[in-house]
Amino acid sequence: MNFSRRQFTTSLALAAAIPFAARAQELKFDVNRYRDGTQAIPVSLSGFTGEVASTLRFDLEVAGCAVVSAEQAQVLVHGTNGARLEGFVSDRLKNYLLSKAYAGASPRQLAHAFADDVISTLTQTRGIAQTRVAFKVKAANNTGEIYVADYDGHNAAPVTADHVIIAAPSWGAGSQWLAYTSYKLGNADIFSHNLVTGERHIVARYGGSNLSPALAPGGRLVAMVLSKGGRPDLYVADIHGRGLQQLTHSRDGAASPCWSPDGQSICYVSSDDGPAQLYRIGANGGQPQRIRTVGVYNATEPDWSPDGKWIAFTTQRGGSFEVCRVPAAGGEVETLVPGQDPSWAPNSRTLMFCKRGAGGPLSLSLLDAPTKRVKDVPLNLGNCSQPAWAR
Repeated sequence: MNFSRRQFTTSLALAAAIPFAARAQELKFDVNRYRDGTQAIPVSLSGFTGEVASTLRFDLEVAGCAVVSAEQAQVLVHGTNGARLEGFVSDRLKNYLLSKAYAGASPRQLAHAFADDVISTLTQTRGIAQTRVAFKVKAANNTGEIYVADYDGHNAAPVTADHVIIAAPSWGAGSQWLAYTSYKLGNADIFSHNLVTGERHIVARYGGSNLSPALAPGGRLVAMVLSKGGRPDLYVADIHGRGLQQLTHSRDGAASPCWSPDGQSICYVSSDDGPAQLYRIGANGGQPQRIRTVGVYNATEPDWSPDGKWIAFTTQRGGSFEVCRVPAAGGEVETLVPGQDPSWAPNSRTLMFCKRGAGGPLSLSLLDAPTKRVKDVPLNLGNCSQPAWAR
């Protein structure tokens, strides 16, 4: 077959265009490529300095990004910071995905705001850089206090100053108040604590122990474990402790309640049928149903993800604690990381948990569940445990 010069030139142009188009497609950012979250998004970070640069790096790595060189990056995050922060996000073809200026706050707060917008742009999910956590700090004499901090450990401040045994913080609606157990009055009692006014009120002060308050979505109800009847059982009341209703009548006790995000069900721990297992019961009572944790024969400290899909929990194998997750309906267990006390972030992707280093105190860390990447929370407060993420 004979080609004219014009046909031959056209064929060469088409042949050259095919690899160029493929290369262009490769350089263009495709959010669907990272939608399942199992791959870290490779991003470069340039132009920022000082606290802004370090804060952005921390925020992006926690949320599922890998900070790499510009040559390796799929996304370029760049900008400047001074009196204000100017941030830009583009793909390798210089298509701008985000361009925004931030002012009127501290450099760290501006960096958090930009990081949340970057994550929202790249993943179409809510960022977590401007969220807060509550946790317990235990002293050498076994007393402790409840603290609140930014999710990255900065701006940590004590909520209580009781100098007694204290435990299990849980957030209320609007992230303006907490519930927890304190021995302030000489017994294990449950208190609510307004973080704005500092006011505290007793929620439950029955004979025996009053433990593990868990505030429902919306903040109107609290699930808790009371031993007023002899054995520890699961109860529900309003946040003032009124309308108390017993949900379980267990043989060996109930522990560690947490709510489904729709407020219709409660997950809790019971040993009625052998080793500690997860159970589910309606918020108004009913027949408890076991949540199967295939491959794990003891499960404690559950936390239900805000999207309703997962329950994270702690198990113990060979003397070591591990953080796992299981579908909320039950099924195969996925082991995530050595540690305990898991708490889900609002994005249903990140977990805060506690771990013990070699010979050191308990400390808090952050886990990106899909990629299993871990970042330690920089706190120097001693033994930190029982984290609770404000949602």
